[in-house]
Amino acid sequence: MPSIYFGSASPKISLALLDLALCSHGGLHASAFSPPVPGILGSRMLSTTILTPNSSEEGFPSDLLTAKKMVLTPDRTQGVFQDLVIPVTNFHFEDKGLMALAGDVFDVPIRKDIVHRVVRWQLAKRQQGTHSTKTISEVSGTGRKPYQQKGTGRARHGTLRGPQFRGGAAMHGPKPRSHAFKLNKKVRRLGLKVALSARAAEGKFAIKYTNKWPLQLLVFDDMEVPSHKTKNIVNWANQMENSKKFLLVDGGPIDDKLKLATQNLHYVNVLPSVGLNVYSILLHDTLIMSRDAVNRIVERMHTPINR
Repeated sequence: MPSIYFGSASPKISLALLDLALCSHGGLHASAFSPPVPGILGSRMLSTTILTPNSSEEGFPSDLLTAKKMVLTPDRTQGVFQDLVIPVTNFHFEDKGLMALAGDVFDVPIRKDIVHRVVRWQLAKRQQGTHSTKTISEVSGTGRKPYQQKGTGRARHGTLRGPQFRGGAAMHGPKPRSHAFKLNKKVRRLGLKVALSARAAEGKFAIKYTNKWPLQLLVFDDMEVPSHKTKNIVNWANQMENSKKFLLVDGGPIDDKLKLATQNLHYVNVLPSVGLNVYSILLHDTLIMSRDAVNRIVERMHTPINR
């Protein structure tokens, strides 16, 4: 991951953290992040650098080593591809430092039309499509002609299995089929970026280190829970006063203890990073990702699309 060094004893920081440091100590506003510069800094791909409280304080302001500092402001302009700096915590609300999120993934312009297309594509693709009705050749019944063609004064009929008779076939009824339709990979990828950016934008108020999070996007250092007891997750969720439904996203396979602790809670769902999708993000008002999940998602968003 390309980073910037300030001497041999200085920690690695991303371009966004450098901008935040300059804003804090140079009189600039936190929303005045400088745009990417051409060259080495402008060509960097990942910006999910984390700055932990154990990092060296030389060459970096000490007040940025705590998540109690305001790192996002209410008047921040959304959708300008700026790197976002948010605090990192865990299930115990402990300070785990700061993390910079890639602006080209977490700060893209909000496109409701793109989200609508992706959600329709997801729901259509997962539709079971097993609906089926019987045609005239499949419905049960006799095949004989009910009465002679002429001389009765009645309408002409050749079978009692037609749709006009009780117990007959359904005309033009549904048959098993797939409802999926094609959606370009670029559109699907953009939809996920828009959903992540929307969750980040909803929490663009002053962030302070407290359990009353205004954020709809949180980053945890890891998804480790002390035990598999459901009450631990319930107690944690009760302290999150501004949230009612949670989506936990981990980088790799879900930990067994976390899976057992959340499987009986309808308002807490767990996904690996590879399964993160637009529809699941919209169903939950708070998105919580581990540091590993953020890195994997950003790496996936920067991977060239195979044609």
